[in-house]
Amino acid sequence: MNKSDSTETATFAGGCFWGIGEFFRTVPGVKSTAAGFMGGRKTNPTYEEVCYEDTGHAEVVQIEFDPRKVSYEKLVELFWEIHDPTTLNRQGPDAGEQYRSAIFFHSPEQKKIAEKSKQELEASKKFSRPLVTRIEPAQKFFKAEEYHQKYLLKRGDKACH
Repeated sequence: MNKSDSTETATFAGGCFWGIGEFFRTVPGVKSTAAGFMGGRKTNPTYEEVCYEDTGHAEVVQIEFDPRKVSYEKLVELFWEIHDPTTLNRQGPDAGEQYRSAIFFHSPEQKKIAEKSKQELEASKKFSRPLVTRIEPAQKFFKAEEYHQKYLLKRGDKACH
């Protein structure tokens, strides 16, 4: 299979995975989104464990996308726009390490793109505070329970807050 025929993966953490998942689900070129957990120590964590125990996991959205229709650069750009990358372990009313801001890269190219994008955003002075977003290698993705998948769509909502 040619790279042009392939699907690529992107994984972002930026607060509650319900809202991020719903946003990215509607981006042209995104084939699928899945709510889950990444970046911690516990194998096969449950939502309750991630919320109430020290698993180290973040709530993430794993995105499968067609790079012919939407670039990884564009997805990273959109990620910066849909959350506050300056708040440590917090998004809106949600607080805790599981709500941290992170880009989990799946290739050296994704790492390079994410780091460059972060540097450019910091240099732009768009935010008055420093960016706290972590850029780290993707680890094993643990899909969240089924009721979390497309949660807002199932409820007829478009955003968490």
